[in-house]
Amino acid sequence: MAKSLRSKWKRKMRAEKRKKNAPKELARLKQALSLDKKGEAVMSDVQEIATVVPADKIKKQPDVEMVEAEEEGGKMDMDSMRNKKTMLDENGQYPVWMNQRQAKKMKNKRMAKKNGQSKKKKGIAW
Repeated sequence: MAKSLRSKWKRKMRAEKRKKNAPKELARLKQALSLDKKGEAVMSDVQEIATVVPADKIKKQPDVEMVEAEEEGGKMDMDSMRNKKTMLDENGQYPVWMNQRQAKKMKNKRMAKKNGQSKKKKGIAW
């Protein structure tokens, strides 16, 4: 796909733009990573305020929050307050995944049981 002349031209022009903007982008990246002389002074100020930890230590350290969650049981109680039969929650709302037609059908069943009779469907009377 994407073999039309227009897409080829767009790809070519994007490549040209990348070549043109590469030096500026590299300078910005170096400044952000503080590899320039100016950036090192800022980095030393940061070390005085906060503790700087190398990335290797962080990667080796197990994720404490995930371990605690697994120990607690790991069961999610999303629809604990939902009635299994009517599919309504404590606020009288149907689940998000249920479409309006299904909700209307469930409501009609509920009302029919409540009133004792079923509502006749409209249709051809032969």
